[in-house]
Amino acid sequence: MGSKYTKRYSAEYRRDAIALVRSSGRTVTEVARELGVSPESLRNWVRRDQVDRGEGAPGELTSAEREELKRSAGRTVSSSRRSRS
Repeated sequence: MGSKYTKRYSAEYRRDAIALVRSSGRTVTEVARELGVSPESLRNWVRRDQVDRGEGAPGELTSAEREELKRSAGRTVSSSRRSRS
């Protein structure tokens, strides 16, 4: 069973872990085991980095685009709630 909380890693730590995967020639699973992080987390970080660098599948949103979409959706929900009041 999974843990009751999600462990948070700093942006710097994630960046260094991604660089290690890219430069070492080892698998994500091997690097994750060495660092003590879950392979799924590291795989997600590497995948997100690929998308952010323009190497993702067509139509995939970068982190910046995803954040903008969240902000935009939040503004839309907020304004529709005010108009109903």
